Amino acid sequence: MAEAESENAPAAPPTWPGWLAATATCLRFYSRLPVPEMPGESAHATPDFRLLPRALPFAALLIALPAALIVLATGLAGLDDLVVASLGIAVLVFTTGAFHEDGLADSADGLFGGWTTERRLEIMKDSRIGSYGTLAIGLALLLRVSALAAILDGAGAFAAAAAILGAAASSRVEGIRVVATLPPARPDGASAAVGTPERAVLPLAYGLSAGIGLLLGLAGALPLAGLVIGIGLSALASGWLMRTAKRLIGGQTGDIAGACQQLSEIAIYLGIALVLGWSGP
Repeated sequence: MAEAESENAPAAPPTWPGWLAATATCLRFYSRLPVPEMPGESAHATPDFRLLPRALPFAALLIALPAALIVLATGLAGLDDLVVASLGIAVLVFTTGAFHEDGLADSADGLFGGWTTERRLEIMKDSRIGSYGTLAIGLALLLRVSALAAILDGAGAFAAAAAILGAAASSRVEGIRVVATLPPARPDGASAAVGTPERAVLPLAYGLSAGIGLLLGLAGALPLAGLVIGIGLSALASGWLMRTAKRLIGGQTGDIAGACQQLSEIAIYLGIALVLGWSGP
């Protein structure tokens, strides 16, 4: 057992990953964006999450930037809000290769389609998608598009672009919260292989994402109350998922982290849209 654990555990934290290199590694792990290999880095090595996620808010901004620019351009061009929102979410999905959506589908199938811990984990590892996963992806896409369209309608293209960027950073940090606070459900799984973030990493990532969200909110004229409510709903959603995963499978997997990101992104959009709806005509 000790030998197996030593094989899965990442090596000691390397000295090379400064902020730029850590951001590049996060980009490579979380998206399909072309990222050059940094000096001293092995682009094909298993990422070390003990220090790496501190740079995730910056990587998330770059991942969401193409979608934000599409929303800004098409929104200012006068396209219908629903079309603009659909284009933005489609670009997000394309940029990540449906990385988080896949986690959401597998989590829904596994958590709610099995009756034992072993069976749930087996279902989650299966690449095929079932009815729970299909419904989860469909409903998530519907909520993301409709909530983003509501932000476009209530505050315009600049606000919607800012919401996409801010939600990208905050929701991915919520995904890291899962990895940092729950034990791996599989000792030989990918979440065990990448390691557990060090104690200072999660607060730092939270602080950076909060600062980024505040700056973007001011730049995009987003309602502060909407951002606060959205982040609160995001924390509640991820907390619910974490408790459910702990109860049903004994911990977390990469799929649970991906599902957490999706729920958190939806929650942030809904919080902003809710306040805009209250303040509307």
